[in-house]
Amino acid sequence: MARTQDKDRDKLEISHYILEKVPREAEVTRIEYEGPMLAVYTKKPEVLVDQSSIVAEIVGVIRKRIVIRPDPSVRIPEVEAEKIARDLIAPEAEITDINFDPSLGEIIIETKKPGLVIGRNGAVLQEIIKKTKWRPHVLRSPPIKSKIVTHMRHYLHSESKERERILRTVGERIFRPKTYDVGDIRLTVLGGAQEVGRSCFLLKTRESSVLLDCGIHPGTNRGFESFPRFDSPEFQIDSLDAVVISHAHLDHCGLLPFLYKYGYDGPVYCSAPTSNLMTMLQLDYLDVANKQGVAPFYDQKDVRECVLHTIPLRFGVVTDIAPDIRLTLHNSGHILGAAMCHLHIGEGLHNIVYTGDYKFGRTMLLEAAATEFPRIETVITESTYSGPDDITPSRVESEEAITKIINATLERKGKVLIPVPAVGRAQEIMLVLDGYMKRGAMREAPVFIEGMISEATAIHTAYPEYLGREVRHSILHEEVNPFQSDYFTIVDHPSQRSSIMEGEPCIVLATSGMLEGGPVIEYFKNWASDERNQIIFVSYQVEGTMGRRVQKGVGEVTMMDNDGKMAAISVKMGINTIEGFSGHSDRRQLVNYLTHLNPKPERIFVVHGEKQKTMNFGGFLNNKVGINTVVPATLETFRLL
Repeated sequence: MARTQDKDRDKLEISHYILEKVPREAEVTRIEYEGPMLAVYTKKPEVLVDQSSIVAEIVGVIRKRIVIRPDPSVRIPEVEAEKIARDLIAPEAEITDINFDPSLGEIIIETKKPGLVIGRNGAVLQEIIKKTKWRPHVLRSPPIKSKIVTHMRHYLHSESKERERILRTVGERIFRPKTYDVGDIRLTVLGGAQEVGRSCFLLKTRESSVLLDCGIHPGTNRGFESFPRFDSPEFQIDSLDAVVISHAHLDHCGLLPFLYKYGYDGPVYCSAPTSNLMTMLQLDYLDVANKQGVAPFYDQKDVRECVLHTIPLRFGVVTDIAPDIRLTLHNSGHILGAAMCHLHIGEGLHNIVYTGDYKFGRTMLLEAAATEFPRIETVITESTYSGPDDITPSRVESEEAITKIINATLERKGKVLIPVPAVGRAQEIMLVLDGYMKRGAMREAPVFIEGMISEATAIHTAYPEYLGREVRHSILHEEVNPFQSDYFTIVDHPSQRSSIMEGEPCIVLATSGMLEGGPVIEYFKNWASDERNQIIFVSYQVEGTMGRRVQKGVGEVTMMDNDGKMAAISVKMGINTIEGFSGHSDRRQLVNYLTHLNPKPERIFVVHGEKQKTMNFGGFLNNKVGINTVVPATLETFRLL
């Protein structure tokens, strides 16, 4: 009861301060918690639009994000509001859809050119607010239609009342009065230590509990080894304040819906692209499990709960996620939307950077990982390619190598199979193939794309602002989308495969990247016995996967044939691995990154790597770099402060 009274008093004090600073003519009607923000409802939102410096001043004092929302009583009818919005927006913006969210008072405008809807310094948006009393929410329409983006937007719109309830509940929990002074900061490893898979780390203070990633292990189907150790006494689902997802790969987000299945009702924080991509991959996980006759750990209902509870964050925006923890996401360079997570605990008491997976080097697709942070005491770093021999070729060398292999294979009438994860490496290789063929350095040949690659690529085109400078400029300013190259043909149906398999020399990009299911298996079975053909691995192959066995040079594999019987497949095709396309940093890049961090961390935890590599890398950082380094084991708990 006392805690409830404290919460009400804190909210009342903040409300009084806002009311003192906001001009009376704005006619504020109420102030509500809305996730990590405060929503200020007003009958005259145009007053605060014209005097935006007032809102900025309030935010600077209360240190909480504010959103201005028109009061329901002043919003004009939706039909009339849509007409006004369309009249105000230039036809060149190419509006594709307009919807309304009465719960939040938003007019949702989907457009191919958001910049024209926003206007210079937000001028068009301001006019829409003034004339309709609805708050504009502008979304980019992907140049390539995405089922996931479309379905998620429609689902969130249809569940707007439930979404409003969730945001109110989350806000009440974030801004609750602190029961304890900040201290006793503990880190518990629930998965992802001395292994690649099931990344999951629990951060606890006296007041709060936050989960960093919630992945599965792609190399095993044994439940105890395939998901995080939620049996740890440190983990209590009822006291969990938030889950932070670094990126969309299943070894980092694959078990997130499982939490909702077992009662979690709190928020998930990640970037907007990660929200779309992880939903796509979670649904695909269910589809693959059902096809393989394996009982999945959750169902589609649990995935939908994830969607409803996810709060997307932009890079660089400081956000309260618990009474004593603030989160800021920064680019990690790994895949689209992948983030380094900076956690600020207390008022400068302790700062953690959880890197997730990262690439400290520019690629065709993405910029290099961020190195500048306000403060850092502890870093939790991945170490996938941290072994002494994990020195990958430069990007130029890698591009020349794949070009040489492809040219030689096509010259001898062979076919090239490139297994790729749907997200990240697929789009990177697409850019390389398109660029080198256009320049004449690579023999022109049809490139067939099958699996989730086309859907993942469509999601990439919905978020060009997250891409590297060159491809972003090409899409936004030159209106040339390399993902829609004439060289690429999407395989929409399995019936198309036979003509591709038996046809002329070609290149196939197909999922999955580790030969663990997906359409790539059919091409591999058909082409593996022909020594003219080549398979090129461009992404990490986890121990225990089919991809790892083939990569090691196994001469024969056992796979299910078209009649449902197990058959021996002779592997005579050429086997190549090109590490330079990886979305992970190699040993040199890892060391360079950790030594270029500003400010320099006091302690490093080395995770997400094979045991021998993490041990070696941890020793190197301790002895040669001079940073206190720990190589934790699963279920270990460490006191950070």
